[in-house]
Amino acid sequence: MNDFDPVIGAAVGGLPRSGPPPALLRRLATRAEAEGVLDVAYAQVDSPLGPLTVAASRRGLLRIAYPDRPLDDVLAALADEVSPRVLEAPQRLDPVRRELDEYFEGRREGFGFTIDWALTRGFPRKVLQATARIPFGQVRTYAEVAASAGSPRAVRAAGNGLGSNPIPVVVPCHRVVRTGGALGGYTGGLERKEFLLGLERSPAAT
Repeated sequence: MNDFDPVIGAAVGGLPRSGPPPALLRRLATRAEAEGVLDVAYAQVDSPLGPLTVAASRRGLLRIAYPDRPLDDVLAALADEVSPRVLEAPQRLDPVRRELDEYFEGRREGFGFTIDWALTRGFPRKVLQATARIPFGQVRTYAEVAASAGSPRAVRAAGNGLGSNPIPVVVPCHRVVRTGGALGGYTGGLERKEFLLGLERSPAAT
């Protein structure tokens, strides 16, 4: 397709960078989907943590970004690392939005959609996959996660991998704490980590 800018999800031809009307975006997304050229769909999802940018490929959920990360930066990274054919297509993200809504409302303890790990590699991917297996309402230490990822001594590397988590909330790096129970770090900020642990009624939140 050549009638829209796939990086910013906006039609070309003189429209302002803020983007075209929603109805036009929906038509573009529908056409891109029908023609098989929509590789990455994104949408903005409201949450108690602020508006989240959510993106998915045909293989599964790729990215959840907190509002601290500018949308243009998120889309540029997706275009560079996954595909330049990125378009705002909220309908593709409806199942993700529904499950996130249920989670934040306290009505869901796990997520049913597939994760696309394309933005992760090597040991960090193993760390995040181990983290994804931590049950709702439980916590693990950085050392335990490193061990689960196959390298018990790589605690610092495990922390770095968690810090680069492209899918917070769903890949629950908030459930990883320091030995002794201290919260440790969180790329979304400790207030968000505390909120998520409190939502799940984890012992680390008390």
